[in-house]
Amino acid sequence: MDVKVFSDPRKPAYLNFDAGSKPLKDPISPATLARVRAYRHGRIKQKLVEHDCAAILVYDPLNIRYATDCSDMQIWTMHNPSRYALIFADGPTICFEYAQALHLAEGLPMVDEVRPCTSWFYFASGPRLTESAGKWADEIADLMRQHGGGNKRLAVDKIEPLGVDLLRARGFTLVEGQELTETARMIKSPDELELMGWTIKVCEAGMWRMRENSLPGKSENEVWAELHYENIRNGGEWIETRLLAIGERTYPWFKECSGHVGKEGDMLSFDTDLIGPYGYCADLSRAWTVGLVKPKPMQKELYAFALEQIMHNWSIIKPGMSFREFNDKSLRMPEEYHENRYGVALHGVGLCDEYPSVPTHVDMDKGKGYDGVFEPGMCLCVESCTGSKRAGETVKLEIQVVVTETGTERLDNFPFEDWV
Repeated sequence: MDVKVFSDPRKPAYLNFDAGSKPLKDPISPATLARVRAYRHGRIKQKLVEHDCAAILVYDPLNIRYATDCSDMQIWTMHNPSRYALIFADGPTICFEYAQALHLAEGLPMVDEVRPCTSWFYFASGPRLTESAGKWADEIADLMRQHGGGNKRLAVDKIEPLGVDLLRARGFTLVEGQELTETARMIKSPDELELMGWTIKVCEAGMWRMRENSLPGKSENEVWAELHYENIRNGGEWIETRLLAIGERTYPWFKECSGHVGKEGDMLSFDTDLIGPYGYCADLSRAWTVGLVKPKPMQKELYAFALEQIMHNWSIIKPGMSFREFNDKSLRMPEEYHENRYGVALHGVGLCDEYPSVPTHVDMDKGKGYDGVFEPGMCLCVESCTGSKRAGETVKLEIQVVVTETGTERLDNFPFEDWV
């Protein structure tokens, strides 16, 4: 069967997926990485001062990565809270690492000290949990006395209930750390945008590989694996979801990819949620037909609205615009698409999906969402999830942009289908 994509003139000339093809060349210089580390570390310290906190204790591995650039078993430690870092507003940054992996943080320019972590979640501590947690709390309290300057306000991003009780019992006031870290991560530096651009380039190479493998007889898992392959061989890290579906499995949205086999002409939709090189996220969505054949009228109708929605909503974003004003000016969805709507019209993106999260007009008009303002340096993903019972399929589209001093700039380059 003749698959048109093999001669698609829009495919970048440097991409070659033959058996002997090589990974892409990493364009990031050591100087760029050094500036990113210093900028991010400085943003955390700035927020500590703004919130009058002596320090922040971070367990979320993405916050550890943001503040220190230390990466160690991030997926494992998302559900086994053993690694943590303590960053002082006017004092040292201390990484507490898995005992056999201290060397991963040693020598990093933003890390002043590396200590073995004290793990007190039940898998590690069992019935000695209270004993282990007490040792952990004593160590944190001792460091706060040494470096906190008498300030007993400690920000924390994520912590088990016992830890909250123990730190408060030692006289500390705990401050919600997620506001601090999310607002720190919200504004990207030009060097961060360079790292994000590299991840997007890797992601889009994977998307072209997926496109070339969107053939009748291929399963959802087989097509999805192409994205993983391209990400990993180029130094990427993981993919947060499994959102690829074909045909009738695209409606309703959010079915995870499976062994379901596509037929020619089925709609194929996906959402990358890809964490690539240096830990940055490329969160892009596209849709096309299996076999890349001409769409059916209903598929074309879905695609046309999805594309109109993200292009309109992208076009109205301006620095200084409030989320409420964006909602008022955003494209209204026909009621037919309400049931399968996406949870957000747009959201922030950095090391993962980040603040802000702005619902579609359907939910904003029902009182959901919150106030806020678009600021230069915010990176946003503008989304559409368009499907209905009548159609029996869903088109998922998403782009990634940065807010500038005068408007926005699109960061991704993967083309849309020429169906509209």
